[in-house]
Amino acid sequence: MSELELSRLVKPRALPGGEQVIEANEAERAALARRFGVTSIKALTATVGFDTKEGAVLANGRLKAVIEQPCAITRDDFTYEVEEPLALRFVPAGSTPDYAPDEEIELDSEDLDEIEYEGETFDLGEAIAQTLALAIDPYREGPGADEARESAGIVSDEDTPSGPLAEALAALRKD
Repeated sequence: MSELELSRLVKPRALPGGEQVIEANEAERAALARRFGVTSIKALTATVGFDTKEGAVLANGRLKAVIEQPCAITRDDFTYEVEEPLALRFVPAGSTPDYAPDEEIELDSEDLDEIEYEGETFDLGEAIAQTLALAIDPYREGPGADEARESAGIVSDEDTPSGPLAEALAALRKD
C-alpha cells in the first residue's frame, strides 16, 4: 500500500473528547496538490467532533481549505476558498450488507459517506482528503475567464438559443 498524503489514524475505542482539529502541514498539502492536480493547497484544516451510534463512529465537522489552481479558460492560476461540511460514518469492515451487482438499493443520508475500516483504527485524514477532492472543481473559472472568452469570440450556449425550435425560429426570422 502506498503512503497516504494526509494520514490521521483514530482508534474507535479511544475517541478524542471534544473537537479535534486536523491541520495539514506544508509537505502534506504539497502531496495532496499533486494528487488532485491543482497548483497548490495553501491551507487545509478540518474541525471534527465524534459520536457513536449502533457500532459506527460518526465524525461531523467542517473542512476549510485555500486552493490555487489554473483557470479552466485562461490557464492563469487563481486562489479561492473551500468550506465543506464533514459528515462521515466509519463502520467496521463486513458490517455492511452485501448486495447483488444488479440489485437496486435505496440510500438514505446515513449511508452516503459510510467508510469501512479494518483493524483497530480508521484513517480520518484520508477521509478528509477525499472530501476535499470532491470539493475541487477542475473546470472552475478564474476572474479573467469572461474577458478571455469574449476576446476569443466564444459565445456561451446560455446566450445563444439552440436546438430544433431555435433553428426553426431563426429560419422564420430570415424570411
